[in-house]
Amino acid sequence: MLPHPRTGRRFASPVPPGTRWPGDPATAVTPVAGDAAEVERLAAEAARLRDLDAEVSVCRACPRLVAWREEVALVKRRSFADQPYWGRPVPGWGSARPRLFIVGLAPAAHGANRTGRMFTGDRSGDQLFAALHRAGLVNQPLSVDAGDGLRANRIRISAPVRCAPPDNAPTPAERDTCAPWLRAEWTMVAPDVRVIVALGGFAWNVALGLLADQIVGRRPKFGHGAVVTLPSGQQLLGCFHPSQQNMFTGRLTPAMLDEIFADARRRAGI
Repeated sequence: MLPHPRTGRRFASPVPPGTRWPGDPATAVTPVAGDAAEVERLAAEAARLRDLDAEVSVCRACPRLVAWREEVALVKRRSFADQPYWGRPVPGWGSARPRLFIVGLAPAAHGANRTGRMFTGDRSGDQLFAALHRAGLVNQPLSVDAGDGLRANRIRISAPVRCAPPDNAPTPAERDTCAPWLRAEWTMVAPDVRVIVALGGFAWNVALGLLADQIVGRRPKFGHGAVVTLPSGQQLLGCFHPSQQNMFTGRLTPAMLDEIFADARRRAGI
């Protein structure tokens, strides 16, 4: 048992549900999906976004991902050896009625898999939340841990894969197993969403899948700054993923992120 870096409360790694980790939506009796069929059923039956988030956060449907995320939580990175690791799937974060919906990829092994919040505790998150703050979409520029007081301004961040995968590469079967969680989340928030920002080409294709009933003809191609206007009036924006490699090489710069999120805020009417 190690102390949470913000609250000082001691937790095991991985963190058991219902033990008062900051922002944990689950309890000790939250239903646990053990296979793809149970993911499908629980996602379809979830009545509220909070119920869905709770069920996402305890999912054990993909044995390889469960083993990896828990191994990382036990072994840890040396710089975080004195901290407990979340070591569970990561639910979406932000407003329950977002006007802007941001789709990423999967949790980082020593980022969200450690902190329990999307894009929190790694360099991609440092870049993303700094840009969101400059655009007035979150209340602070740093996203350090799940108890740091970060608040969303009509945005929500989610991902098609909820567990940290080995080598950042989930298998097609793992992606398919996890997909009902995002579909159910999208169904719940879609009536309020005006803009979707897809972080990278994979997220772009996932977003097009969520919007498939509105796509006529050839699927639009991903590009940084690409915009698709849908019959509903919703708009899909492409953005290079704020990965360490993209930022280090200059493929994506802070100024380019600022342009995307200033545009997204304007289009979403926030």
